[in-house]
Amino acid sequence: MVGIELDTVDRTILHLLQEGARTVTAEEMGEVADVSASTVRNRIEKLEQAGVIQDYHPQIDYAQAGYHLHLFIICRVPRAERAARAEDALDIVGTVTVREMLTGSNNLHIEAVAEDASAVDTISEKIESLDLEITSIEVVKETHVQPFDHFGPAPQTNNSDQ
Repeated sequence: MVGIELDTVDRTILHLLQEGARTVTAEEMGEVADVSASTVRNRIEKLEQAGVIQDYHPQIDYAQAGYHLHLFIICRVPRAERAARAEDALDIVGTVTVREMLTGSNNLHIEAVAEDASAVDTISEKIESLDLEITSIEVVKETHVQPFDHFGPAPQTNNSDQ
């Protein structure tokens, strides 16, 4: 699938949406991108229709929601079964994200949350029942996220530099 060509306005909008889609208005994005709010709304619609923007998701603090164990589970599965097992893993209660890895033998990464050690055991057992070989279970302490830096806001022109 060939993507669309992004210009500076599109990149600025994407950057600002990544920083906080719920907190930034079209007017504020327009000010940063030096376009009108209606242009911002039209661009967002175009980016959604092109599949560049696929959805908007809240960032959840799982510990605050009662899920004190945030897990990163590395699995190995035959390549031919990877996609099917990924779909199956999504059905396990506690699973948040499943990533199919293109390279390496540890080719399925499952992110899950659990209330306690007993729930971790249950998740592990269900993963193993899918004929996935668990090679590692890691407990996440903290996740740090930032917007993709190539979508940064348009550089401000400085007349003194000209």
